[in-house]
Amino acid sequence: MHHDRYEKFLWGQLLLFGLLGASLGLFLTYHSLRTPYHLPELKLVLTTVSMLGAGAVTVLSATRFGVEGRRFDLLLCCGFFVLALSWLAFSIGPELVERPAAGTDLWASTVGQLLGWGLIAAAPFVHGRVERPRFALGSAFALAVCGLVLAWGLSSSLGGSLPTLDGATHTGAPLTLTGALAIAALLSLLALIGFGSRFRERGEDLDYWLAFGATLMLFSALHFIFTPLVRTGDVSEGDFLRLLSYGVLLVGVWRAIRESEFRRAVAEERARVAREIHDGLAQYLFAVSTHASMLEAGADPAETLPKLKEAALAAQQEARYAILALSSASGRAPFDSALRRYVELLTADGLLDVELSIDPEVALGPDEQIELFKIVQEGLSNARKHAGARRAWVEIGARVGTRFVRLRDDGAGFQTDAGSTGQGLGNMRERAASIGGAFSLDSTPGGGTALEVVLRAS
Repeated sequence: MHHDRYEKFLWGQLLLFGLLGASLGLFLTYHSLRTPYHLPELKLVLTTVSMLGAGAVTVLSATRFGVEGRRFDLLLCCGFFVLALSWLAFSIGPELVERPAAGTDLWASTVGQLLGWGLIAAAPFVHGRVERPRFALGSAFALAVCGLVLAWGLSSSLGGSLPTLDGATHTGAPLTLTGALAIAALLSLLALIGFGSRFRERGEDLDYWLAFGATLMLFSALHFIFTPLVRTGDVSEGDFLRLLSYGVLLVGVWRAIRESEFRRAVAEERARVAREIHDGLAQYLFAVSTHASMLEAGADPAETLPKLKEAALAAQQEARYAILALSSASGRAPFDSALRRYVELLTADGLLDVELSIDPEVALGPDEQIELFKIVQEGLSNARKHAGARRAWVEIGARVGTRFVRLRDDGAGFQTDAGSTGQGLGNMRERAASIGGAFSLDSTPGGGTALEVVLRAS
């Protein structure tokens, strides 16, 4: 499966290289296409959007780093932070204060871009995790700011020996600028190779998108090499490719953070269900052990064996219910299928008839699925064992702005004063609160019981 994905990735890269290479060939063949356009307003818009894209990727990468603590995400976050900050400080800032960008600002921005892409290109080659993510992230951001300040200071100190990049004194591109753009292209190529290798080894969706973003950035850098922008406000094809690259990167990191959050939620629910399996089975297995010891001690088999069998069946049933809940929370079985299977097991002996209604349009998160499963399980168990109900109704649906789960039965009911709530009702209230739901209960002696959990809007 992973081999097939990597093969599709390679074919996609070949197709993208072919299209972008053909475009670059036309660009080089026809000299008129290589003429930049002096559009200061459009240039400011494109630079601002690119800065916002890099900033958004920074935030998403920082969020993912906070979840998993990987050095890979730390370097990604810092690299995009440097890119966004250099644009803001050296390209957008001077325009906002209505001050023409000086040569110092332009060279500092160029150095900042190289520094940012250097960090991004290094990310696929680092491994391991950080023990103190918050401290590491703060320290990395501080170092990044110091690096940009140093770049600005270096540009200022060398201002007399660096080309002015104003388009007035230079008809062509200065050699230093061409060299800087060539380095940017090499860094993009290095990033492409690194992310492609990571995708081949790990198959992570994030590496797939980062590799495609690096490909677009590589051809953007090549366009800039052949059409260096030596005047503030010049726009060329490379600007649009760079903007498209950040769009691809933003999509990839957003998908990665969603996947990371889902994996964490699933891991937490698996751990919770594992604890509940242990806690639920413990009492029944203890009963099995106790009755077996009584048989060994010479207890009457006619009296002890039925109790032993009852405890063993209860333990088996509890294990089945917990496994169904775990399957739903982990995504292996759809929630509605797992719940219907539970109802089938519960009603197999004919003692309780349950009518289950689930709106297929209602979306539930992994944390909500496991808690609602256990609430329904607890409610039906109470209706069957304690209320003597013959029929029960379970409905999962939606009304204006909310989602709800309603359960009612035709059992004996009880007085709903403060002293009548047992451990089971307390557990259901806690479960509802853990997923941000409001729990309500209505019961009267002889009139059955109805409970409802109203969930937050999806």
